Amino acid sequence: MVPHGQIRVAVPDERERLAGLAYRSKAYWGYPASFMEACREELAVDDTAIRARRVFVWEAQGRILGFYSLEDLPDGGVELGHLFVEPDCIGAGVGRRLLSHACEQARQLGFERLVIQGDPNAVAFYVRCGAVRVGERASASIAGRTLPVFEIELGADGGYRGN
Repeated sequence: MVPHGQIRVAVPDERERLAGLAYRSKAYWGYPASFMEACREELAVDDTAIRARRVFVWEAQGRILGFYSLEDLPDGGVELGHLFVEPDCIGAGVGRRLLSHACEQARQLGFERLVIQGDPNAVAFYVRCGAVRVGERASASIAGRTLPVFEIELGADGGYRGN
């Protein structure tokens, strides 16, 4: 059951809270400390994205349960830069609701598809949400590691075509 709450634009003073949430969410999958430390910079939230109103949080009773960011791609597209959920809320529908909101936002910005570089542990989640795996990309944090890349075609109704 999705916790009651709201999705809102992140504010600059939440940057560190969001980075901590991203770190906890990534660590949920049991990665070793050395791996997590190598990912720390990549998990950080960019102040520019927050100021551009491209970072959104799911908040319930003053607690941020998850967040996502949208990032511009060099080819003029848009990518889901972050999508992280507090570990005790994983599986409760927060991620699905955030992804749906990200698709709506991307469509409102004029995009027809959303690109997602996902964690290998999140493959089933993205597929259930209607994403199609389109390839792989080298990890920016871990040499020799590749990550799955997905796309979601955005529907004319402002959402995504997944369930």
